[in-house]
Amino acid sequence: MKVVVGSRNPAKYGAVQDAMRELEMEAEAIALEVESGVSKQPMTDQETIEGALHRARAALKEIEDADFAIGLEGGVVLGSTPSSRVMVCNWGALVAKDGKEYITGGARIALPDEFKKELLAGKELGDLMDEYCQRKDIRKHEGALGIFTDGAVSRMEMFQHVSKLLIGQWRYNVKKQA
Repeated sequence: MKVVVGSRNPAKYGAVQDAMRELEMEAEAIALEVESGVSKQPMTDQETIEGALHRARAALKEIEDADFAIGLEGGVVLGSTPSSRVMVCNWGALVAKDGKEYITGGARIALPDEFKKELLAGKELGDLMDEYCQRKDIRKHEGALGIFTDGAVSRMEMFQHVSKLLIGQWRYNVKKQA
């Protein structure tokens, strides 16, 4: 089996690898950097879903003999009122070689209220997190999820869970068709 991951971000690629190991899948995983097809900072569930789908579709097109591709995308969801909280959102998509597509969402947590203004001004969450933590590349490690849960759940663990949900849906449908 061959699986393509539509990102070289270690949190995303590592999450898929860990999910496959945990699910005892014997497959080669290939990390491939592809565009998300959405803004650098997705601001809605729909845009984040579209980014995950676009990554999976683009990755599958690049590696024609792959069984499926996975796209993972993180974003934020802004509340509809000024007092609403800004939430982290995470979505994944799996596109199989037979054309079937699966999507699933991950954990949500509230971000600090002061992030809302900067996100609305076009700043990316990853850049805000680097400034907030006074470190580099938070998005490639624990992510906002890991920081704001005090390490209880990292970005990679959340994406691993999303990957397991995607692969589980795919496996269920493969067995159902057999």
